[in-house]
Amino acid sequence: MPTKLHELPLEMVRNRPELVPELLRTVFHIDVPAQSPATLTSESYADTNPAELRCDATVLLGEPDAPTLGVVVESQLRVKEAKSYSWPAYLASLRLRRKCPVLLLVICPDQATARGCAVPIDMGHPGWVLKPLTLSPEGVPPVADEATARRLPELAVLSAVAHQDGPCAETVLNSLAIALGALPEDTRQLYHEHVAPQLSEVARKLLEESMRKTGLPTLEDYANKYKAEGEATGEAKALLLMLRARRVSVSDGVRERISACKDLDQLERWILRAASVEAAEDLFI
Repeated sequence: MPTKLHELPLEMVRNRPELVPELLRTVFHIDVPAQSPATLTSESYADTNPAELRCDATVLLGEPDAPTLGVVVESQLRVKEAKSYSWPAYLASLRLRRKCPVLLLVICPDQATARGCAVPIDMGHPGWVLKPLTLSPEGVPPVADEATARRLPELAVLSAVAHQDGPCAETVLNSLAIALGALPEDTRQLYHEHVAPQLSEVARKLLEESMRKTGLPTLEDYANKYKAEGEATGEAKALLLMLRARRVSVSDGVRERISACKDLDQLERWILRAASVEAAEDLFI
């Protein structure tokens, strides 16, 4: 079963395909036009034989109907010999389907895995050797300016993990806070909860300070929110059980309103009223 460590880099690519050409330009120095659009496309090669071939993600650069480059993106937590057979198949299938040049980008959690995945794959035919492009945190460029952080928040996330203890640590962590602020709340929380365990205690404190300065919730705030939501869920269940014990009929609408309430004070007032009401709707008077 895929782990969060495996899925998060892919989620970043799916959320922002533009991350891929940026990495190709800045890390691997591949000439990719800066204004070339990036589109996430089908990740399944079900029309090939064998049918079970499925890569992690595929990004097309240029117009989707006539791409100039196709990139197969794989998240790899450890070296697997089987990938030396499936990766060439992914590239060949994508090249056949899209009629364009193709690349393989493998995102790894550490340098040792990146080195292992970068071993050239000799296809047997003279001169036909696949050399995977592998990325570990050490290869990620630092994001030190606000404009880049807002434009590519996912790159700022990768940058913070890579450079948290370096000479530009404070700058990249400030950039991360700016990047997180540019994201929708659910995505911000997902990235924040992913990156925090990978930071040292010093780096984590620097990030939390930057988050507070920009008015963004910290991990402590999220923890308190979860705690309050859990308590509210328990209070709502207790209220519904009290009404049931008193044989007070509860409509679907009333049940939904009670279950959706996260205000502990309000729930406690309803519980007090539930001791005497004859109709559930009277709770809300």
